[in-house]
Amino acid sequence: MVRQSLALLVALAAWIVVTATAHAGLSYQPEQTPDGLRYVMVLGEFSYDDNLDEFASVVRSHNPSVVGFNSPGGNVMKAMELGRLIRSYRLNTLQPKGPNCASACALAFLGGVIRWSEPGAIGVHKSSFSGSHAIDTQTAVSAVQQLTADVMTYMIEMGVDPALLQLSLQYDSDDMRYLSNSEMKQYRVTNQVDVGQPQVPLPTPAPSATPQPNIAALPSPSIQSGSPLSIPEARSGRIRHPKGAAPVKALPDGKAANVVNLRNGSPVAILDSADRWYRVRSSDQIGYMHHTWVFVDQYDSGPFGQRHIQIKSFDNLPEAESYVRSAPIPLAAHLATNGWFAITLEDTFNEDVAANLVKTLKEKGSIPDDAFMTYGNTYVRKVCCR
Repeated sequence: MVRQSLALLVALAAWIVVTATAHAGLSYQPEQTPDGLRYVMVLGEFSYDDNLDEFASVVRSHNPSVVGFNSPGGNVMKAMELGRLIRSYRLNTLQPKGPNCASACALAFLGGVIRWSEPGAIGVHKSSFSGSHAIDTQTAVSAVQQLTADVMTYMIEMGVDPALLQLSLQYDSDDMRYLSNSEMKQYRVTNQVDVGQPQVPLPTPAPSATPQPNIAALPSPSIQSGSPLSIPEARSGRIRHPKGAAPVKALPDGKAANVVNLRNGSPVAILDSADRWYRVRSSDQIGYMHHTWVFVDQYDSGPFGQRHIQIKSFDNLPEAESYVRSAPIPLAAHLATNGWFAITLEDTFNEDVAANLVKTLKEKGSIPDDAFMTYGNTYVRKVCCR
């Protein structure tokens, strides 16, 4: 595969020298390297009325393993449609520097199962609306929000960090940001370790058939300290509540009197824990706070200001692992303080992005209707699966 991939790079670089002028619409050119590796070049600009059945026909007749691009971009929705089609055929994408893959083309590139690119070959920027019909401000804002949600949903489906979109939005539509090697790795645009030698990653091992203990049914002393399933003692933390502040209660009861209200980020010492309540001290005040109100320093629940999107929970690790590994979108499993395993989207998001994602993914049926946004204060650590 390494030798064939490098030969493909040479073929693609040579192709750019002899290619004709850019195509107005998409076309698909089947090619083959001297040593027999078949690939398809996607040429031209993405437009709303492109017929992707032609791409499917080329794939079926030519049986390629790789897709390359020479495209300045175009219609975002059509590019994502092609990316999903590439993924459905289990094709890889490869982009040398020379042929152009910028703007919407970058989204199509993300459809590859294995993605390899030279630094500076993938360009991103802010999407723009085109056409002769004027639209009012409210409609434009709504359209931008919907497009943003659609692109983020697509990136999650493809296993790419949706923070890539935030980088793209920093560059106007008449500008272009070409991604460095480190940026492509950071945002998972590529999933190859060595840029010089593309390799097929080893398959993910199947979950062990050996039954795992039901953590919820075991007393905590039975799990050795340092084990991935151990829960460290909570000793300190900071307030982290959706309302921006949380009360210290006189008793471990939501109806008890408030001792003091603490704003998000306020530090507390955790003196004891029982029945999902912490006994805490803040300055000279002592009282109780619910587990869900405190970001515990001894846990690894994610960045302080970010939100998780939780979609399900299981009372045992094997079921949680199986669910995560079989899901069509990237997920993670977190050990929670109650011994259960919370299933979330793999990444964390700021509040606005998380809210939009929950809404969009529910509308598309990608996550259950009872999925919700959470700080994840009760998450101890990620235990599955990347």
